Parts: sequence; C-alpha cells; structure tokens
Amino acid sequence: MFKLLQGLRVVEASAFVAAPLAGLTLSQLGAEVIRVDTVGGGPDFHRWPVDSAGRSLYWAGLNKGKRSVALDLRSAEGRELLLALATAPGASAGLVVTNFPVRSFLSYESLRARRADVVVARVQGDADGGNAVDYTVNCALGYPAITGPEGHDGPVNHVLPAWDLITGVQAALGLVVAHRHREATGEGQEVRVALSDVGFAVAGHLGQIAETELGGVDRPRVGNHIFGTFGRDFATADGRRLMIVAITDRQWQGLVQATGLAEPIAAIERALGLDFRREGDRYQARKTIAGLVESWCEARPYAEVAAALETAGACFGPYRTLREALTSDPRLSEANPIFSRVTHPDIGTHLTPGSPMHFSGAERITPEPAPRLGQDTRAVLEEVLGLGAAEVDALHARGVAATPR
Repeated sequence: MFKLLQGLRVVEASAFVAAPLAGLTLSQLGAEVIRVDTVGGGPDFHRWPVDSAGRSLYWAGLNKGKRSVALDLRSAEGRELLLALATAPGASAGLVVTNFPVRSFLSYESLRARRADVVVARVQGDADGGNAVDYTVNCALGYPAITGPEGHDGPVNHVLPAWDLITGVQAALGLVVAHRHREATGEGQEVRVALSDVGFAVAGHLGQIAETELGGVDRPRVGNHIFGTFGRDFATADGRRLMIVAITDRQWQGLVQATGLAEPIAAIERALGLDFRREGDRYQARKTIAGLVESWCEARPYAEVAAALETAGACFGPYRTLREALTSDPRLSEANPIFSRVTHPDIGTHLTPGSPMHFSGAERITPEPAPRLGQDTRAVLEEVLGLGAAEVDALHARGVAATPR
C-alpha cells in the first residue's frame, strides 16, 4: 500500500496537545514518527481522561501509530542520545517536532551543529518564548467574553482546545513545507509556530480584529444564536433539542418550507423593511424569527421536526452526549472509513480514528495502536544509531534507556 509520507522519519520530543498532534498527523499519513519521552513518562503521560486502571487515554490517543523511545532526558547521556536520533543521517531523516524551549538542549543551534540541514518544527506558547497554553491564549483573545448566555456577567470558557489543535496541524504542515524546501535547496531550517500567533491570526482571518478595530466596540454575547446569520437551538414537544442553521439561502428556504412559515416570515420582512435572502438581515430579525420557529418545534415531537427539516433540505443537528452518539450515529462507527476497532496495549479494544483526510490517489492507512512507553527503545537505538545489543543493554543497566516492564 502506498503511503503518502512513507520514508519520512520524524523524531518527536513533546508533551500535551499541539506538538503530539503534529506528530500524529504525520504518522497517520505514513511517516515514521519516533516519540521520545523521559523514562517514566513526561508531564502528559498520566493526563486525563484515564481508564479504570489510571492509564491515560489522552496519551494513547495522541500517540497512535508512533514508535516510543524512553530515555533519561535529565542525564547528559540521555540527551546525547536524543540529539543523535534527531540528527541521524538520511535524506528523509533529520526532521524534528518539539515543544521544548528555544534555549533548551534541543535548540535549533544544537541540532544544526550536528546536522546542517536539520528541519525543526517547534511549537511555542508565545512567540517571544513566554509561557502560554491554549486556555490562557483563549482568554487573551476575548472569546470567553462573547461566549455564553446573552446578558451573562463574567467569562465563559469553552472546553475544546482549539488553538492547540490548529497549531498542531500548522506545525505538521510547516515541517512538510520545510522538508520540501530542503529537497529543493539542500537547506534546513526551524519553523516556529506559537499558540498565541495562531489564535490572533485566526481571529484576523475571521474578520474579528477588523470588526473591533474599525467599529470601536466589542462584539456582544448572543447566546446560542449564530453571529451574523440565522441559527439557534430549539426544543421539541418530547423534550429533545436540536440546532437549526440557515447560513445559505438554500438552507433558509428549506427551513421556511419545512415549517410552513412563509407567510408570517414575509410579513416580518415587510414590517421591518428587511430582505431575508441576506443572512445579515436574517440575523437582525433573529429573535422574531426564532419565536416563530420555536413555537413550531415545541408543537411537534423530534421525529416529526427532523423529518420535515430533512425532506426540505434544511440544515440541523440533534443535541446529544457523546455516549448517545456512539450508539446512534453511523458517522461515529466503523461504517465511517476513518474508524476501526483497534486493540491498544493494556487499555483494550475501542473505536479508533485514523486520518480524517481522504485522498483519491492513496489507500487509507488503518489506525494503529499507541505503543507502550519505551516499547521501541531497543529497536530504534539499534536501527537508527547502529548500537549493538551489548551497548543497549548497558544503557538499560545505567537507567539511561528503558523498555516496558
């Protein structure tokens, strides 16, 4: 089977979300990713969620399909081994993903001194080296001030680490681009991606910086309404809840058709002097429109509401827990080709995603389990560094390297 990134060897020294996700993204596209942790596991090795025995499902989820090497990174000898792995020879080697500090032993200067064309993708909190994580970046961006119920006083955080996720994918892309540049020119380089830069850039891409700077005011909270268009949550007669969205004119027409509200909606347009073919006009009248849709939904059970919306081509989705989705949504099952049931060492068998990207020119790579910590220490040291069995045994005896117990 042809793998798109087959032959690339990436050494990942990282923790938490963004950098491990960069490595995972590359691994699930066919690269060989060697994750290096300190003996006993790094700061994310026991992070929640965990299984009943306390094993981190978080760590396992972000390290699927990687090779695991455990070294004593507090020792000079362990650090030397990591530097050697990161700068090992080969046209498709010398590729590093890390979130270690710029001035650590894994600095670009230290790596470049050993291999001039090394490529490093380095994830940072702030671009100036300041300490920042997803949650501190998010509050600094102002999103908690516009999240939550209308009229609510105080910040409301969301639970998705969005900036970590976007940064991880950006770091993976940066590494591939820098590797392509090296292939063309022979030059290595360091690519730095900071969470805060990603956050502020996305806010700019979405027009929010311009909105605030040019308008001179902050966007208000609008609760579960979608800013700038029509969309909100509604309850049905049997106590279920769904999100209805009408961003495009086709979605809007589908909603009007499904609900049979064409006449009262046209009356609202005339009374307010608006044209609901424009989503901005729909947003201005969102509360009045929502009142009509709310009454329609509350008079019918969910099944009837969903059937009418689907028949008319409206856009909607039910609110549910992840547990409910696991038992009812074919997209979250093996019917979806990104998923397989995979047996993970010590943890057990569960539904496991591969890459969400679909390529017409390559077969999908079946997701692989996460390794045990240090599972590949011996093999990697022998294969990549050419160490003999006796040398690896000696490293184990001194506690410099480790394999699973």
